[in-house]
Formats: sequence, structure tokens, C-alpha cells
Amino acid sequence: MTISSKEQTQLATLAGGCFWCLEAVFQELIGVQQVIPGYCGGSLPNPTYELVCTGNTGHAEAVQITFAPEQISYQNLLEVFFSIHDPTTLNRQGNDIGTQYRSVIFYHDEAQHKTALRFVRALEEEGQFSSPIVTQIEPITNFYPAEAYHHNYFRNNPGQGYCRLVISPKLNKFRKKFSPLLINHLD
Repeated sequence: MTISSKEQTQLATLAGGCFWCLEAVFQELIGVQQVIPGYCGGSLPNPTYELVCTGNTGHAEAVQITFAPEQISYQNLLEVFFSIHDPTTLNRQGNDIGTQYRSVIFYHDEAQHKTALRFVRALEEEGQFSSPIVTQIEPITNFYPAEAYHHNYFRNNPGQGYCRLVISPKLNKFRKKFSPLLINHLD
């Protein structure tokens, strides 16, 4: 298990479409200390955004989340993850198409692996989605942080077209559904 001795934090690494969307959502959760957009699951060392966008590197756009499990559980992160993207579309989220946009849970230890398997199985048994879940569950490999201009993308570019048309509506829906887990909820 990846635990920081400083404050008992853990890592979660998730891919579900554009990392700008995932980053914007997970940054608003209580107990989340850091969200880093990057690339995971591919074979090419030190990939660039341009190379990942070709779909030929095997990487998915992902976020690596540092969180405090005494404030927010790994299962809570999975609940948010499955509510903010479509886990039933293979290599696609809306108009974002390609293997770099696939849905993947990259687990860091056996506890996360078991939690992810149980969580997906429960969603399937409950019939939460009308189509089968295609989210992959894989062990973490190398995670490469994205270039600096991708970090805090939504916060730094709220007026950009993709941010206005895709991320803002997703954030508004997320905020309504998960208001008790939001940082601002504590204010």
C-alpha cells in the first residue's frame, strides 16, 4: 500500500476520459490533497501529450490522487469516478475517442484491487448501467505526470471552450450529487 509516513495518505490512479475533467472533480473533494494529471498504462517511457494523443503509446490519460483515507475512502473515490464518466463505452468518453480515453482503475495494492472488483461487481448486480461495464482494473505501472500546462487546467482556463461546454456541466452535476463530500461543504 502506498502510504506516506507524513500524514497517512494513499494514492489512487484513475483513468476515465480527459484528465482535465477528472482533475477538476477530484480537486473539490474533502480529504484529497493533490491531483496530478498524467499518463499511465502504456509501454513508452516518458510519453508526451502529443504522443499519447496518437493512441499508439498504450497510455491512458489518468489522474493520480493523493488522499487521506480517514477523511475520504477509496470506495468514495470510486463512487465519484463511476458517476462522472461512462464506464460502458470502450475507448471513448463523449466526443473524446481513442484508447487514451479508456476507463481504467490502476490499483496500488491488493486492498484497492479487491475493493475495485467488489465495487464493479456490485454496480453490475444492481444494474446501475444499461450496458456492460468495460472499465479495466489493472495494477499500477509507471505513472508519468503530464506537462505543466495540463495541471489545474480547468482552474486556469475556465473560459476555454472545452471547459465551458464539457467540464462545467460535469462539475455542476457532480457538486449536486456529492455535496457532503465537497471541501466547500465544510465552510
